[in-house]
Amino acid sequence: MMRRGYLMLLTGLIAGLLAAGLLSRVYGSTGGAGSIGRPERLDLVFLLTSEKEGWINAVKPLFEDYFYRKYGVRLNLVLHVTGSHDTVNLMLGGSIKPDVWSPASSIWIPYFDKKWRELHGNTSIVGDWYPLALSPVVLVGWSDIIEKYNVRGFSDLYTLARSGVDFRYGHPDPLLSNGGVMALIMEFCEAANKTPDQLTINDVRNPRVLEAVKALESKAVYYGKSTGFFGAWAVDAGPQAITFFAVYENVVLSYAAKAEAKWGVKLKAVYPQLGVLYTDHPLVMIEANWVDDWKRLAARELLLFLLRPDVQELAQQYGFRPVNPLVPLDTNVFNENNGVLTEIKSRALKPPSGDVLEALLETWVEVRNPGV
Repeated sequence: MMRRGYLMLLTGLIAGLLAAGLLSRVYGSTGGAGSIGRPERLDLVFLLTSEKEGWINAVKPLFEDYFYRKYGVRLNLVLHVTGSHDTVNLMLGGSIKPDVWSPASSIWIPYFDKKWRELHGNTSIVGDWYPLALSPVVLVGWSDIIEKYNVRGFSDLYTLARSGVDFRYGHPDPLLSNGGVMALIMEFCEAANKTPDQLTINDVRNPRVLEAVKALESKAVYYGKSTGFFGAWAVDAGPQAITFFAVYENVVLSYAAKAEAKWGVKLKAVYPQLGVLYTDHPLVMIEANWVDDWKRLAARELLLFLLRPDVQELAQQYGFRPVNPLVPLDTNVFNENNGVLTEIKSRALKPPSGDVLEALLETWVEVRNPGV
C-alpha cells in the first residue's frame, strides 16, 4: 500500500543524512575549524501552502530551538504561505526567492520545472525533494446518498448526471487551489479510464472525455478557493446545499462529526476505485545562487526534523497521514466513525506530466459550469 511504498523514502534519506552529517562536521558548533564562517543568525525562507500551515507553525519554534542548540546559530524560519499555483507564479515572477519550497502535491514540481526552464535557458533550480505527509483527494458525500447510489468514484457521478439524477456538486477552482487541480485530474482520469501518469494531451482533448467531464461539471454549484470551505458549507447548509464534493481527506476529519450532529447523517469519504491521488506535501530543496551552504544545511536539517517520529505524530493531529513508516497510524483519528478509512485499499496514483497538467488547466474554461 501507500505507506509501504514510502519505505523507499528511507533509502533516499540516506543521501540527505550523509549530506547533513558532512555539513555538520564542517559547520558544526563543536569549535575549531568547524566554527569558521558560522553566522550568528540565519533566515531560511520557506514557501509553503496553507493546508499544512497549522502543523508547520507548531513545529517552527521547536525546529529553531533545535537548530540553535546543535549549531549555535539563531535560525529564523521565514514562512510565506499561499496556494500551490500561487507559489509557482511567485517563484517564476521572482517576487519570492525561497530556500525551500513545499507545494501541496508533487504534481507541481514538473510543472514548475518546465516553466522555469522555459524562462531560464533550460536550467533548473529544483533539487532533491521528499514527501512530508500524506492526504488523499477523496470524493465526499452524505453517507445515505452514497449508499443509495453505490457511489465508488467520479465515474458513478457521470452516470448519475447522464441519467437525470438531481444532485449538487462542487470542488475548488483549479486556477486557485491545488485541491481543485487534483479533483480535475481525477475527473479526466475516470472519464478516460486512465491513471494520471497514462493520461495524454490527446485524452484531455478527446470529445468523449470532455463530454463526460462537462456532464459532471454541469452539476457544480460552487467553485471555491479552498477545500476547507466545502466542509464548513456542508455543515452549515446541509444536504440540500451540496451533495458531493471533492476535497482532501483531512476536511472530512474536521467536519464529519459536526455534520452528523447537525443533520443526523455524516459526511463520508469515497476513495475512487481507479486509485487515489495523494497530496504528499514534498519539501523541495532549491538549488539557486541565493542558497548558500548554511541554508542548504538548514534545509536538510528541516527535512530530517519534519520526518522525526514525534513531529510526524504531531502531523496526524492536523489530519495528515505520516510518511515515516516507523510511525504508526493513529486509529483514534483515522477511522470510519470520523468518515474515513483506516487503511486505504485503492492504489496510489502517480501524477501526470507537466505538459498534461498544463493542458488540463487550459481546458478548465471549456468544461466548467459557466453559470457558477
